[in-house]
Amino acid sequence: MNSTYAQTTRWEPSPGHKQIPLWPSTPPGTKPKPDSETVTLYTKKPVGGRPWSYISNVSRPTLTVYPPKGENTGAAIMVFPGGGYQILAIDLEGTEICDWLTSKGITCVLLKYRVPRGGPSHQDDCDCRINPKPAPAVQDAQRAMGIIRLHAAEWKINPNKVGVIGFSAGGHLVAAISNDWRKRLYTPIDAADRQDARPDFAISLYPGHLWEYEAKDPLGFNPDLHVTAKTPPTFMLHAQNDSVDNPNHTLSYYAQLRRAGVPVELHIFAEGGHAFGLRRTKYPITEWPALVEKWMRTIGVI
Repeated sequence: MNSTYAQTTRWEPSPGHKQIPLWPSTPPGTKPKPDSETVTLYTKKPVGGRPWSYISNVSRPTLTVYPPKGENTGAAIMVFPGGGYQILAIDLEGTEICDWLTSKGITCVLLKYRVPRGGPSHQDDCDCRINPKPAPAVQDAQRAMGIIRLHAAEWKINPNKVGVIGFSAGGHLVAAISNDWRKRLYTPIDAADRQDARPDFAISLYPGHLWEYEAKDPLGFNPDLHVTAKTPPTFMLHAQNDSVDNPNHTLSYYAQLRRAGVPVELHIFAEGGHAFGLRRTKYPITEWPALVEKWMRTIGVI
């Protein structure tokens, strides 16, 4: 085992937390197969001076609930880690986000959604671009939102204060569930699927898959997403020098939200790159949690 990768089988949350399966049996659109999930510690390119871990081959999606610490605001946020719909950056854009949210009195729900091939993306196994319909990751997000609201009283959550936050591909998933919530993208199973899947607010950080790559218009928007006045209030953030996902992804979505009359807050920083999560670096963009907290107060979430 070299110093770049250290691999283990299956991800498990910290002690005291339990993964809840999203689906009672095989997820929709898939066939039963052996569980091949792995967790890899990636040390070659540290973020904020530390390595980070990612999950591969998620075929059995789950959610993990992290209760708030101290005073409970009643708000809950579901977290979508990024990873290009190939992997999930489970600590950098997952558990570390939950540590921050719970410290602010917010229930955190970490979604381990299906990858690879969970949504529109370039896939290494075929060296091709795919756009699955329906997207397994959106199915997982819809199902998870229903489970959260079904258990709102048990988990001490206000069902009218349930939001989402996502990073990179997870930022696209934020936009997808924000605009694709009216009808389940699978055959409803139980009472969870009778709950509203619309987030009450949304936070999208350095998203991809929103801008039409081949469009001559720098604000050409993904035609699969249909923004309306019912799209939830949204906070967006991006670095101008992001070399992975062009800030046009954020700008094109911002333009659509403005056009539809959706309350939206946008922050573009000159530097910061991509995939910094919650970890502080020398760049001011990594102070974004304070901006999100102020925004949530502004819209009355906390």
